[in-house]
Amino acid sequence: MSEQDSPSGGAAVLNTGVAHNARVWNYWIGGKDNYQVDQEVGEQVAAMFPVIRDVARADRAFLGRVVRHLTAECGMRQFMDIGTGLPTLDNTHEIAQRIAPDARIVYVDNDPTVLVHARALLRSTPEGATDYIDADAHDPETIIQEAAATLDFGRPVAVMMLGILNFVLDTARAQDIVRRIMAAVPSGSHLVLTHPTTDAGLGGEGNVAAMKFWNDNATPPITARSREEVAAFFDGLDLIPPGIVSCSRWRSDATADVLPQFGAVAVKP
Repeated sequence: MSEQDSPSGGAAVLNTGVAHNARVWNYWIGGKDNYQVDQEVGEQVAAMFPVIRDVARADRAFLGRVVRHLTAECGMRQFMDIGTGLPTLDNTHEIAQRIAPDARIVYVDNDPTVLVHARALLRSTPEGATDYIDADAHDPETIIQEAAATLDFGRPVAVMMLGILNFVLDTARAQDIVRRIMAAVPSGSHLVLTHPTTDAGLGGEGNVAAMKFWNDNATPPITARSREEVAAFFDGLDLIPPGIVSCSRWRSDATADVLPQFGAVAVKP
């Protein structure tokens, strides 16, 4: 997602005076690529909603489990990671290529801070490939067109959309983005998704006030969705067990804390 879209729709412009999701998320998981304003907003959100740091870490751990599962158990060799965020330890290509050196990964983001650090995402094995596309999730056609330079869309692709659709405020538009991207990939492709929720069953009530504070003080604006709304993203796909669950509980220790962040993986029949 963009940090600050230019009026002409061109490249995003770095704004260090307003907290931004990629940098605040980086702060929550212990990274160094953030500014004082990100730390201040991050601390305030954490004070209002203390589990947010756990959510950030659980989301990252979910990514690791999913990539390992798809690579080792499902034979996936192509990944398109949309809404990449700032590079950290065990990025998608590092996990996948550790198991399958010939894996090919395309990262997609439209944040100037992420772009500066994109070189860290391009350290591929000789057998595989990585690429970074500066594009917005609202523009799936551009993403597909540019990703085709690295990925073979005649073969299955794992589409990773972790914590990105919550920045597409209109639910119908978010669903359309997913439909258009999944229409471009063949049978056997996977959709991987995480999404925040206010559902009480996952302890999400605290998200309400925290998200209001975020939307008043940071960018981009965010929304939560119910289980039913998240399930709609998987229409026409086959969810793999355990289905739509707290991301902390997806193929992990059954005693892991339940957190208000859905995680799920589905395959295109």
